[in-house]
Amino acid sequence: MARRVGIAIVLAAGSTACGGADDDVLGPGAAGAGGATEGIAGQSSWIGQSGAGGAGGAADAGVPPPPDAGAAGAPSVDECPRVRVVVAAGATLNVRPEPSTAQAPVGTLANGSIVDKIADVQGESVNGSTLWYQISSPNVSGYVSSTYAECTTDQAPVLTPPTGYYLPLQCGKSAKISQGNFGSFSHAGKSAYAFDFSLGVGTPMVAMADGVVLHVYDKTKPGDPCYDGGGSSCYPYANLVVLLHGDGTASIYKHLSKVLVSLNDFVPRGTPIGLSGSTGYSTGPHAHVMREENCGVANCQSIPLSFADVSGNGVPTTGQTVTSGNCP
Repeated sequence: MARRVGIAIVLAAGSTACGGADDDVLGPGAAGAGGATEGIAGQSSWIGQSGAGGAGGAADAGVPPPPDAGAAGAPSVDECPRVRVVVAAGATLNVRPEPSTAQAPVGTLANGSIVDKIADVQGESVNGSTLWYQISSPNVSGYVSSTYAECTTDQAPVLTPPTGYYLPLQCGKSAKISQGNFGSFSHAGKSAYAFDFSLGVGTPMVAMADGVVLHVYDKTKPGDPCYDGGGSSCYPYANLVVLLHGDGTASIYKHLSKVLVSLNDFVPRGTPIGLSGSTGYSTGPHAHVMREENCGVANCQSIPLSFADVSGNGVPTTGQTVTSGNCP
């Protein structure tokens, strides 16, 4: 299973960040995920966002602690140079200004985040553990309870500009392009550079390049009016995932029947992000995929996209069958 981490990822030099938009101001068909653990914040957060709010209090009882959390004889800094956040998928961990839940959080960290550990300290008991970690990251510093963090020697991943974009299909999977760029049915304006892949419901869709989950909408469920498609009134209800890439652009994967990732996850190229479907404004099962500007909301202006695993100029046309070489 591919590793999913949602940590304080640094964009490579020369790339742009999040478009200046307020994180929880998402466009139609986009929503943040989860609430904060150890005092539920009930808010979405970007990667290690500072200044996040949240209520104080006891740990979230819905998230069990990892094995041996808070055991005596904590490892030395050399044995434990970093810690990884371990909370429920989609949840976030509060970072406190002191080893206690008494004060409001100074920020949050996503599940799987890897941050530098400064010191082991004793503090308020959380689920029976008084061990807290003093941590530091590019976006937030403070204290986290060891109940929801574990020692690691893994390095934090760095999101670098992709060397190429690959088809959003699992290695060896073939599919027909039902509508290419500037398609006469619906690929104009913001969607001019989009691709529609003709796929049966439940086909895994994978990341075209390494990315961080920037937006998620997964609220359209079986039995809902727009789950099997519908007219323009269903437009806001397409399940979708948006990934931010190391070159500062984003990619969107729409009409999903199921979303498999959470906000802030780091998703390596080729990792499944969802299953194809027909949710939202759709006339039948397919996947709508495009590269787009990062404008701060989910549905932004599409930009040209060529696939490294498609012959010729890398831009498949309507009716063309393509086979994925997305085989990391």
